[in-house]
Amino acid sequence: MTVTQIQIIGGGLAGCEAALFLADHGLSVTLYDMKPDGHTEVHKQDTLAELVCSNSFRSDSLANAVGLLKAEMRLLGSAVMDAADRTRIPAGSALAVDRTGFSRLLTDRILNHPNIEFISEEITGFDPEKPGIYTILSPGPMASRGLTAFLKRLTSRRYLNFYDAIAPIISRDSIDETKTFMASRYDKGGADYLNCPMDRESYLSFYKALINAETVNLRGFEKDRKLFEGCLPVEEIARRGKDALCFGPLKPVGLRHPETGKASHAVVQLRAEDNEGQYFNLVGFQTHLKQGEQRKVFRMIPGLEAAQFERYGSMHRNTFINSPELLNGDFSMKKYPSLYVAGQISGVEGYLESAASGLIAAVSILLRENGLENQIFPEASMLGGLSRHVSTFKANFQPSNVIFAMVPAPETRIRGGRKARREFLSNRALQALERFLSNYPILNY
Repeated sequence: MTVTQIQIIGGGLAGCEAALFLADHGLSVTLYDMKPDGHTEVHKQDTLAELVCSNSFRSDSLANAVGLLKAEMRLLGSAVMDAADRTRIPAGSALAVDRTGFSRLLTDRILNHPNIEFISEEITGFDPEKPGIYTILSPGPMASRGLTAFLKRLTSRRYLNFYDAIAPIISRDSIDETKTFMASRYDKGGADYLNCPMDRESYLSFYKALINAETVNLRGFEKDRKLFEGCLPVEEIARRGKDALCFGPLKPVGLRHPETGKASHAVVQLRAEDNEGQYFNLVGFQTHLKQGEQRKVFRMIPGLEAAQFERYGSMHRNTFINSPELLNGDFSMKKYPSLYVAGQISGVEGYLESAASGLIAAVSILLRENGLENQIFPEASMLGGLSRHVSTFKANFQPSNVIFAMVPAPETRIRGGRKARREFLSNRALQALERFLSNYPILNY
């Protein structure tokens, strides 16, 4: 094993996960965070790994993508999952934690670990090409102004974003395709979009429900946000006028029904989210609507009456990089291979996804230190899916929670419906990960 310096900037979930994984495997780590001497505008506690929003880590079921991710992280000895399990509180089928106890437990482990040096300091820059040092940059979505300015210089401004705009994703098997048609506008290219035509009556009903639907409460630091014109919430476009949507994301021009030749008053377009076409996103439907309202309103769209939401739409403040342009699958930068970017700033969304990105980066460093470079997690695993999410080119990259669209579809038809198919994918993933780990005993703790 070579002797290399490892520094981690940011003591959130990704930073703590990475630090503890590397330290538990015998490597010395220096972890920097501005706490307890400094705080961002959203952090209140002096402890590391603070849960700023919900205290829920979502479902534990293997029929859910995040449940699979947790199971995979547990196989790798995840410190975040260990802390979550130890501080679990009753929450039905979900994994919820005592947020204070969770944060305190991880902080105590960091401060008392013999292989971790913790330094309370705000880092606003460093040399990404300095030899003999690995850096994991994991400042979270509310990076300090100084570090954000450094990121602008490091990535070039065009690859740094300050809010995300996420459209809902629907599972295809829940769509009534007898009410839809496949086509591209003006028949350009292939028939790549699934189109939901609306007559005037159905459109007006949808429009009224949309403008009257309940939205999430914005946090204080989000209220003064300025959005680009091309990325407005769908309900805000609707409020500009009764037919505003018909000149925006629901414009019907160039989309005649291929069988009848008829034009529609409005057309909702869905675009495939994965190569197999299992999942489709609602084009232009970034939204502030609450999740229950999204189910109610978007199921008014013809063909989506029974839609199953794989991911809900959202928009919120979130500093993140355009990862596919910048990152490899192990979260290292293409330009600076010894610099890793992890956590929500890397283009993942959610507590567990952030921790998982730190884990992936830490595994990469451990393998590289042992002469085993570029070992990416199996394609069938959710960790592998997360790696592909940040490293595969997309025209409009946006952060995402883990979803089953990130792993390949089953090779054969799975009987038993959606739940059975998802459990099959989870079992396949865990078997693939167990085989992978058996080939790399260095990863066992």
